[in-house]
Amino acid sequence: MSAFLISLAVIFVAELGDKSQLMAMTFATRFRAWHVLIGITAATAIVHLASVALGAALGAALPTGPISILAGIAFLGFALWTLRGDELDDDERDKARRATGSAILAVGGAFFLAELGDKTMLATVTLAADHGGLLALAGVWAGSTIGMVAADALAIVVGQMLGRKLPERVIKYGAAAGFAVFGAILLAEGIAA
Repeated sequence: MSAFLISLAVIFVAELGDKSQLMAMTFATRFRAWHVLIGITAATAIVHLASVALGAALGAALPTGPISILAGIAFLGFALWTLRGDELDDDERDKARRATGSAILAVGGAFFLAELGDKTMLATVTLAADHGGLLALAGVWAGSTIGMVAADALAIVVGQMLGRKLPERVIKYGAAAGFAVFGAILLAEGIAA
């Protein structure tokens, strides 16, 4: 249960202000919210399942102390990445607006490609490497998937109701602080191990 809750919180915070959350807002202006949410959920579930598998393989191959230290350093890096910011460029914004065909396939495909190598995918790999056992890995997968979908659902609601972004500065600093806290905890655990 702790793997689920940690993953849910970390990925929810990581997704706030992320490029894919901006994509969710853009898609929500063109497609029905339900279709956007289904596409996001399917793509996220697939990417995060692969991320958990990769993290589990790394976790099994390396001792826990160094994994915690590497995870802590990675989370501190995610904090800096979050402070740097993440925006859609004009090409990505145009692709989101021009998506044709099935809304679910368009959204799912766009999210799948956007998440490959993204900080939420890397955070999920890191979380899975730090949690052993099938039940804990299932918790990481479920928590990371639900956390991302919840953050993107928030973007859909905001995109449809307000038509503008959440205050970017508050989101950026809050997410960076969350990553820094988790990074410090993981570093402390790794040094203590």
